[in-house]
Amino acid sequence: MSGFHLIVEFVGAVALLLWGVRMVRTGMTRAFGAVLRRALTACSRNRFTAFGAGVFVTGLLQSSTATALLLSSFAGRGLVALPVALAVMLGANVGTAVTAQVFSFDVYWLASAAVAVGVFTFMAGSGDRVRHLGRIAIGLGLMLLSLQLLGAAIAPIQQSPVFLSVLGALHDQPILAFLIAAAVTWLVHSSLSMILLVMSLAAAGVIALPVALAMVLGANVGGAVGPYIDQAGGQPAARRVALGNLAMRFLSALAVLFVTPQLVPLLAMVEPSPARVIVNFHLVFNIAASIVGLPLIGVVSWACMRLLPDAPVAADPGLPRYLDPHALDTPGEALACAMRETLRLGDHIEVMLRQSIDVFERDDARMMKEVERADDAVDRLYEAIKLYLIGTSRAELSLEESSRAAEILTFVTNLEHVGDIIDKNLMELAAKKIKNRWAFSSEGMAELRAFHGLVLDNLRLAFNVFATRDLALARRLMAGKTALREAEHRAAESHFARLREGRPESIETSSVHMDVVRDLKRINGHLASVAYPILEAAGELADTRLRSGEENGVSDAIDRGKPAVP
Repeated sequence: MSGFHLIVEFVGAVALLLWGVRMVRTGMTRAFGAVLRRALTACSRNRFTAFGAGVFVTGLLQSSTATALLLSSFAGRGLVALPVALAVMLGANVGTAVTAQVFSFDVYWLASAAVAVGVFTFMAGSGDRVRHLGRIAIGLGLMLLSLQLLGAAIAPIQQSPVFLSVLGALHDQPILAFLIAAAVTWLVHSSLSMILLVMSLAAAGVIALPVALAMVLGANVGGAVGPYIDQAGGQPAARRVALGNLAMRFLSALAVLFVTPQLVPLLAMVEPSPARVIVNFHLVFNIAASIVGLPLIGVVSWACMRLLPDAPVAADPGLPRYLDPHALDTPGEALACAMRETLRLGDHIEVMLRQSIDVFERDDARMMKEVERADDAVDRLYEAIKLYLIGTSRAELSLEESSRAAEILTFVTNLEHVGDIIDKNLMELAAKKIKNRWAFSSEGMAELRAFHGLVLDNLRLAFNVFATRDLALARRLMAGKTALREAEHRAAESHFARLREGRPESIETSSVHMDVVRDLKRINGHLASVAYPILEAAGELADTRLRSGEENGVSDAIDRGKPAVP
């Protein structure tokens, strides 16, 4: 077999191993992500239960990197204290070492069975969780199959003079072997895959055991480098977890790196097999690092706080706060983040709407500029939420999750339209009123404020309907739309009565007055739309929303700014 074919087989086996680990992690996260998160939260009361939770969760996820990113997300949102998170990470490191122990035994014969069971489960499963369980079985089978392929690919490599000369250069260079393993582990984002690869190389006799142990240490450090770099743009609170884990792994590895030749005979006394020496060293190293690290967690936390102090709170209201990028693999949590950010965008809209009536009443040009700036922040938040939902849709969503994602996107789009109406229409009318020094009549201003109050009440009700999807609240929101239409008719009749009386202030502000009512009604229409999918699902939405001819005559007259003809 040519050298090119050997390299292709070797790289293909490694890629299959990485993909198998990813499938297991993704399937476990999507099937039991919420359960695992609750387990972490429940066990994070002290260091020892947190350590046990880390062992358990990482043993299931088969990735300490995934656990690190999950904990960083929790810490960034203030859901877990830094010392507790570091204790969980120590347990996570032991958990991935336990997983390596399982794969070191001769269970390769299960590969075909696991793939077959996984494929049939995935294809026949009707529920999302069943399909995710099938994905987990397929991933486990691919991992076992990849280890078989690695063994077959490595055997001819042992006879390659070039490969042997390269590895010979590492024979007395533990630091170089350590750095190479750390770099490769960081690139593939999987310390488990690297440990299994080193195990296969050592079992085939391709690399000497002291070099293999140095590479195991490098894999442990490289596995901690990935989460820290991934959090480079995150909040300091989120980055501290990855930094503390990296510091503890690096210092522990550094303490052992130069005594690996002396450790080989001791490990061989327990189990002489090179593969077992590798995985036993990996497990013993992480257990020892945890025994030493648990009492020092307070010191490490203090150092991380000093190295990464809290940054000043960002003054830019247009920056998202709750769109956690690490939740995208778990659609349920990602949609919850998007919903929370949408409600925050709604808070900005509520402030804009509340200030808009004050601009008209006080002719406050400064506040008008504040409303315009707030709309810029709303536009940026809308864009961030939209892109986040697009990222969420790349994962496999259930029908319910797809429907909820569509509802969130529709509502956030309607909120953005509301912001545009306030900024582009209402504030333009306010600027026109201020420029011409017009003044509403006291009755007209009172009517506008009362009409605005109804819209503001419906805004708050729309947020509750969006958050709870409660049918009774949806009915109230639709009833509020009817009440607003009636209030519009009353306001129009009162305004036309003042025009007939020849009130000068009513005549000069007539177009502005009617346009404000029209724009507030448009805003209410965008808000009320959040109730439609809820009422439609309950079968309470009428087939047509056309009104009677007499009502249409009144509405058309109002839209033209003229009294309705009896």
